[in-house]
Amino acid sequence: MKVKDVMHSGVSWVEPDTKLSAVAQIMQTEDIGAVPIGESDRLIGMVTDRDIACRGLANGKASETLTARDVMSEGITWCKDDEEIEDALRIMEKRKIRRLPVINDEKRMVGMLSLGDIASSLPQDLTGEVMRAVAEHHA
Repeated sequence: MKVKDVMHSGVSWVEPDTKLSAVAQIMQTEDIGAVPIGESDRLIGMVTDRDIACRGLANGKASETLTARDVMSEGITWCKDDEEIEDALRIMEKRKIRRLPVINDEKRMVGMLSLGDIASSLPQDLTGEVMRAVAEHHA
């Protein structure tokens, strides 16, 4: 099975200067936990709901002045849409990533592979293995 058979498509990204409140609004409206950040037609990071809470609000910064760049996790780990799903799962396990951007041969983001996608599409034993590895406490 290929990644494109499991991922959800229609993912978009925002610029790094996007206000954090706008990023949070996207998360609420689209019922998602991560928003990719792009600059000059390249993905440069990701803002997760945890980033907002831990890097933004918990640090006592004025939330109305924060942008995506202020709290984003830098660097992007991704997979290709035509990769075997098992290869993408190993990336997620190794990097402890809950949401993995998916690109095509033209290096355009075409989707996102999430733990929810995996849980609803793959056998329970494989799903359990990935969930345990990704959820394992970070040292």
